[in-house]
Amino acid sequence: VRVEQNGVLVLSDGRALTLEGIRLPMGAADHAPVGPADQARATLLRLARAGTVTATASAPKEDRYDRVRVQGFVDTDWLQRTLLEQGLARVAISPDRTECAAELYGFEAIGRRAGRGLWASAAYRIRTDRDDWRPDVGTFQVIEGQVKRVTDRDGAILLDFGNDGRSGLLVKVVGADRRNFRGAGLDALNGRRVRVRGIVQNSAGRPMIALSNPAQIEVLNP
Repeated sequence: VRVEQNGVLVLSDGRALTLEGIRLPMGAADHAPVGPADQARATLLRLARAGTVTATASAPKEDRYDRVRVQGFVDTDWLQRTLLEQGLARVAISPDRTECAAELYGFEAIGRRAGRGLWASAAYRIRTDRDDWRPDVGTFQVIEGQVKRVTDRDGAILLDFGNDGRSGLLVKVVGADRRNFRGAGLDALNGRRVRVRGIVQNSAGRPMIALSNPAQIEVLNP
């Protein structure tokens, strides 16, 4: 019956579905124009009303707000795929999910290379580790750069993109999230170009993204 501001689909029986593995543009919350956000919600509502909605979910099915986490389909149309290929969403992998990650990244790349939807806006451009990060604090961003060193210090795994250990992007894995990275081969990322995504935070004057899932990292060609 409607699509919420955050992209949640609300059904006529009151159930709420959240499309797993993607993040719709959020306008002001992204420090970005509202156009892509409005377009994404309108397109999702049109797609969902075009036929019979089928949703598949795996345990744990609900999030903490009792919304059902799904891969959504309308007839044969995979909603995540359509939104990503049209540039109306970005991939956002949950801490406890890995299914479909490779496919979702592929769909996103199609929309990004074509410059569709949000990718036509400078506000949603892929950042580099050399960009001024301060305006992005508190927002979800996709950032590319070269890992200069990988260290394990004070209970945290650190991917340091800076040359001097005091500046540049810092990617961190801490606490219970470290279990998710066992066998992920983070040491092999030293010197590699990667793409990471998550919420940008300020860590002692440095931009920092905390990772909870190895699928948040895409290893790029040299």
